[in-house]
Amino acid sequence: MNEHKILTLSARVTSIIFHPLLIPTLGFVLLFNSGFYFTVIPWSLKRYILLVVFLSTCIIPALSIRILAVSPKFDIKMEKAIDRVLPLILSSISYYLGYLILRRVPLFPIFQLFLIASILVQIALLIISLYWKISAHSAAIGGLVGGFFALSFRLQENPLLILITLILIAGMVATARLILTKHTGSQVYAGFFLGFLVMGMVILFV
Repeated sequence: MNEHKILTLSARVTSIIFHPLLIPTLGFVLLFNSGFYFTVIPWSLKRYILLVVFLSTCIIPALSIRILAVSPKFDIKMEKAIDRVLPLILSSISYYLGYLILRRVPLFPIFQLFLIASILVQIALLIISLYWKISAHSAAIGGLVGGFFALSFRLQENPLLILITLILIAGMVATARLILTKHTGSQVYAGFFLGFLVMGMVILFV
């Protein structure tokens, strides 16, 4: 296997592991292991939150895309920006349902806030995708980086290991999307800063 094939395979694996549908669940796993004050909730409640988040931000959106793929008019690869509009609409609705479920549970507000911020990132992606193929992968990981940076400022704590790990992952994801030629450099950078700013501002100021 030559170097190009190895790079391509690595990029594909990275894109799958850190797919936008998996990032919210990863974010909550990191929140529960961040050392912030709200990590004191019992494991049974953490497990319930993770289940709701995984179903509403990953499983249901993924099933929706599979159902859309039944139609020959829908390109499951979503090579064109406009192809992402309907999946993003369905994902936003599913995210909101997850938020409504968690709102019924007595939780620290930060958990609902992370979901609300994620919904706003989805809506921003939806609007931009009407005109341009911005990177959803970069927006997702950028949102996670921005969310943890904002949270560290808001709570005056420093989850250094998590922040360094997320920055490294963001670099891996951006590089992977460029290697696979799924996006241009501007689309990757724009996605990252969109997620970073939207998520960061919501967590910091709301």
